[in-house]
Amino acid sequence: MSLMTYGQAIRQALTLAMEKDSAVFVMGIGVDDHKAVFGSTKGLADQFGKERCFDTPISEAAMTGIAIGAALGGLKPVHVHIRNDFLYLAMDQLFNLAAKWRYMFGGQMKVPMVVRVIIGRSWGQGPQHSQSLQSFFMHVPGIKVAMPTTPSDAKGILLSAIFNPDPVIVIEHRSLYEISGEVPESYYELPFGRALIRREGRDVTIVANSYMIVECLKAAKYLEEQGVDVEIVDPVSLVPLDEVTLLNSVKKTGGLLIVDCGWTTCGVSAEIAALAAEKAFDELKCPIRRLGNAHVPCPVSQPLEALFYPNAKQIAFTVCEMLDRNLLEEDAPQLVSKFRGPF
Repeated sequence: MSLMTYGQAIRQALTLAMEKDSAVFVMGIGVDDHKAVFGSTKGLADQFGKERCFDTPISEAAMTGIAIGAALGGLKPVHVHIRNDFLYLAMDQLFNLAAKWRYMFGGQMKVPMVVRVIIGRSWGQGPQHSQSLQSFFMHVPGIKVAMPTTPSDAKGILLSAIFNPDPVIVIEHRSLYEISGEVPESYYELPFGRALIRREGRDVTIVANSYMIVECLKAAKYLEEQGVDVEIVDPVSLVPLDEVTLLNSVKKTGGLLIVDCGWTTCGVSAEIAALAAEKAFDELKCPIRRLGNAHVPCPVSQPLEALFYPNAKQIAFTVCEMLDRNLLEEDAPQLVSKFRGPF
């Protein structure tokens, strides 16, 4: 085991995959520049050559088409999008071609491509640079979707994605790149469809993804001081979704709060809430609650932006409301943190 950041874990995964299989290559805006996508592609062009790690034009639809064609031709492209907002321009390629090709040809043709996309809060970058589109990709069959939270998750999921026969969207949050954690040095794959219990508890189940896990753990630490014991479940992969682990936790605690880093309407939280309502309704002791981004385009103003995203304070207050516990505003000053980011 080695201590490394989220970005370093991704770089190690790409290095191992490219060493293992010469068909693996990395393409995307900025993958070979000095910043190297938060350091996640640093040194790959020098080590493997510019034929296997190269910059691309700002033309998302065309570049996605090239990646799909390369995958159909036997290569394993990793296409990096430093902002997932512009995948709107590649939706036709992803949904009408990549997602459906294997099904339309009876499994005889495969599209083993990975699309790495970056989401999350930045410095006042507003409506077109701050979106989280995971629910869009969940909706269309044929695409796997993962949102790794820890450095260990990031390495294992990416390696699993690269050597998967289906197209995989790997969604990475900006605020996770500098977070450190223990990561096995050796090659390993983290399987899709296996949720992880980040914290065991008895009172309420919180299902959260990506950076929201960080906020949930902060809230859980505070709630523990108030005598509230929450269980935190991280799906890790949204497609396929580990329904068993999620439902077992809900049946255990009798309460469910879903915290997503996207909008709640028709989103990840809506799908998980529907799952629990359909398959664990009798075990629920209180109504299901959801938290996500405010249902408006992301504001540029920093004070408004701070209100746009869910945070530990909102999570703690919501859990207390579910349990009919009183929590005063002045009781939770440590849950309010100022945004700090390298972006």
